[in-house]
Amino acid sequence: ITDYAQRLLDDIKLLDNWPNRVKIMQTNWIGRSTGVNIDFKIDGTDQTLTCYTTRVDTIFGATYMALAPEHPMVDQLLKGHSHEDAVRHENERFLAQRRSDRLDESAQKEGYDTERYVINPVNGKRIPLWIANYVLMEYGTGAVMAVPAHDQRDFEFAKKYKLPIEVVIDNPKTHLEADAMECAYIEDGVMVNSDQFNGQGNREAMGKIADWMEKKKIGKKAIHYRLRDWLISRQRYWGAPIPIIYCDKCGIVGVPEKELPVLLPEKIEFKPYGQSPLADSEKFINTKCPKCGKRAKRETDTMDTFVDSSWYYLRYLSPNDKKQAFDSKLVNKWLPVDQYIGGVEHAILHLLYSRFITKVLHDAGYLGFKEPFGALFTQGMIIKDGAKMSKSKGNVVSPDGLIEKYGADTVRLYTLFIGPPEKDAEWNDRAVEGAYRFLGRLWRLVDKVSKQGQGSGSKEQESKGLERKIHQTIKKVTNDIEGNFKFNTAISAIMELVNATYDELDKGDLAIVREATQTTVCLLGPFVPHIAEELWERLGNKPSLFNYGWPVFDENKAKEDMLVLPVQVNGKLRSKVETLPDISEDELKKKVLSDEKIKNWIDGKDIRKFIIVPKKLVNIVV
Repeated sequence: ITDYAQRLLDDIKLLDNWPNRVKIMQTNWIGRSTGVNIDFKIDGTDQTLTCYTTRVDTIFGATYMALAPEHPMVDQLLKGHSHEDAVRHENERFLAQRRSDRLDESAQKEGYDTERYVINPVNGKRIPLWIANYVLMEYGTGAVMAVPAHDQRDFEFAKKYKLPIEVVIDNPKTHLEADAMECAYIEDGVMVNSDQFNGQGNREAMGKIADWMEKKKIGKKAIHYRLRDWLISRQRYWGAPIPIIYCDKCGIVGVPEKELPVLLPEKIEFKPYGQSPLADSEKFINTKCPKCGKRAKRETDTMDTFVDSSWYYLRYLSPNDKKQAFDSKLVNKWLPVDQYIGGVEHAILHLLYSRFITKVLHDAGYLGFKEPFGALFTQGMIIKDGAKMSKSKGNVVSPDGLIEKYGADTVRLYTLFIGPPEKDAEWNDRAVEGAYRFLGRLWRLVDKVSKQGQGSGSKEQESKGLERKIHQTIKKVTNDIEGNFKFNTAISAIMELVNATYDELDKGDLAIVREATQTTVCLLGPFVPHIAEELWERLGNKPSLFNYGWPVFDENKAKEDMLVLPVQVNGKLRSKVETLPDISEDELKKKVLSDEKIKNWIDGKDIRKFIIVPKKLVNIVV
């Protein structure tokens, strides 16, 4: 995957319909940075340790070097140490620490002295070489030039182990003294104690130092990625078996294609975590070498399940094809996927791996597209009792009891109405009753309307307010559903339409009331399909609601009637402004201040107050 790091980064710009936070997460995970590789010679040897830094402006302030506990040279460096057994034990302890703990800014910084030194190539200073638990192998080269004055982790480490601190970027506002510093200075400033670069701004000096180091052949500009290659083997049962056979004579042999797929054994004894149950299945392990026919053993690791989920969407189009993984002709006709919906917890690994595998298959000539998913929507989690709902926490709400009590449509309506689908939402059993009461209220409305018959009434008799509400609701629900996933606000708009219909119910305008009721049932169809179908029939409609088609709004009928607002200056009427009722205060101010009459009355005066009485009047105090 590292071969594709830059392409995965560059092609993020193609993901126009992905959430920004997911794109940022992937960008950070790939972690491209530009800096300088610097070789520090190990004192007294011909060997060097390469350090990668993005802050070459601080090189003159490096007072020690820190290696990751897993650095490949640690074993060699510890040979002959005065306390070799003790420091090796300490190193093992660091390796056993969780990666997340080692990364935690607030975690205790720990380390030990290797009793060796390296030479800072820019000034020839001999600085101590330490092993530190806060340094990780996957960042840069696993070696850090530590600059305590300008890096907080280095600062804490240096203070703890009484290592030197030297200021090389001074605060332009307050002169820094290393002994008086209570934390690292990480802002920009002026170069000091840096030879010919003194007096320059550190950002300006950065490029100059890099050029100077390349010229002197003591450093080289480099691009690094945080992304590391993908280890796909897992010591567990689930996951696709890795089709490899080990033969004492022939070595590592691939399972012949005619013998694929390798199937997992069904009768298996599961072991404690960390042990593959396949390792004890003799029937599975023992086989014959495809090359020489002698006894051989199968690989007992299985593949990371992300391998399967990286391309499964290609298989959907031809799930029964026994000759190939997928049909390229079908795939290129129907894909890429138009809309992907999934949890944000898959924002990095699954989605990044899918992008990677898609690019590999594209390069191999199997796919005609470079990105797997055109649009991405990440839904939130359901929270219960303050924690994410999950089986392991024992806080899962089974729908069976609620469905038995309220019906499937009630539970479905509440679930969609609980909040914006991209946000986490708190589940409340009692709140389901609210959805139940609303559907009961709608049922009674349909019952009343169906008993009143078709109704009569001309356009003159119909309520313009309810007619406007019908078309506004159709517009709102249509826009909220199509691509926006705003189901909660769509349902809220339908509830408002039901309220407006009840208000009109006893006024005699039966035709518009019936139209509003029928529209309500149509709009609720996607949310409560069973109840909607029943109510549709009760209104005397045939055939099925789902053959009827989606309601269409009239933009003109959806518009609010214009208001004419009187505009006063110091309490006296000076003009009138025509405006929409739902105009924002900022828009209304602009409209009023652009009125020619008002301009004349306030010209050359200071506005002290701008008083708006909603839908009534505007008064400007000058």
